[in-house]
Amino acid sequence: MDRTQSKSRSLSAGSRLEGYTIVRVLSSGGFSEVYLALDDHDRKYAIKEYLPRDMVGRSDIGDVTVLNELDREVFKLGLKCFFDEARVLATIRHPNVVRVSNFFRANQTVYMVMDYADGRSLARELELAGGRMPEARLRKLFAELIAGLAEVHKQQLLHLDIKPGNIYLCRNGAPILLDFGTARQAAGHGHSAAMITPGYAAPEQYQAKGPLGPWTDIYGLGASMYLAMGGGRLPAANERLRQDTLPPAATALAGQYSPALLQLVDQCLMLDHTARPASLGEVRERLLASYPATPLAPAGGRLQRWLSCLLGRRAS
Repeated sequence: MDRTQSKSRSLSAGSRLEGYTIVRVLSSGGFSEVYLALDDHDRKYAIKEYLPRDMVGRSDIGDVTVLNELDREVFKLGLKCFFDEARVLATIRHPNVVRVSNFFRANQTVYMVMDYADGRSLARELELAGGRMPEARLRKLFAELIAGLAEVHKQQLLHLDIKPGNIYLCRNGAPILLDFGTARQAAGHGHSAAMITPGYAAPEQYQAKGPLGPWTDIYGLGASMYLAMGGGRLPAANERLRQDTLPPAATALAGQYSPALLQLVDQCLMLDHTARPASLGEVRERLLASYPATPLAPAGGRLQRWLSCLLGRRAS
């Protein structure tokens, strides 16, 4: 009997997984579902379920089922990558990387149990802060984040989806790198099943056999910093390759942040990966370097200067 009722849906509140009870859905994505859960001692956890929505359904007993037989091998490959990713992350103990405390197979899929912390995403923080943050805080936040990302890279794992929505700020302000759901590419191997986020994904992520490496995550860091500085979300990298309309940070944000920081962000966003900073260590070192204080002027002033610059170019 075919127990599949519909395309993939969330586990219901009260569902049991190993020693955990599902409370509610925290977030949904193209490849996964994240739930708030309690263990038998009422401790909170975030449990991530491998759930590629376009290819699976869920039976009435909770099993995840592949809807089209043609997708079975792709599903199995993603399942293996998800499991391997959980195994690697479970070995990492760093204050700026989400801690994976358990992972297991159930319901014909894989679950990753992560520590739960109160806070909010950088994306939400920027909304509340008017779209940008002061330089001192930005430098400190991304330097801390890079320290965690470097530990991930040491394990031959890339993130491939660094964006403000995947940077979580704890109540004490410490950033945590979340959601390695698109980290399907282990450094040094030849297959990528990454789901691309336009505006943050590097040009090489659009290529079937693009040269992925630490430089790819550096692009995501640059795009996230550009947004956090009030520059807005970038055009998709494949569009930039056809016609690059992105205003350089050194021009669009001149006078708002130090020239050294603006130059760093522009280098992180180079379309040619060999022109980006050579390593995460270099990016972090430049973020931590001393710099002249630059007052954060009202956004209207920056926009007015940018428009004046643009109109001046057209007039000439």
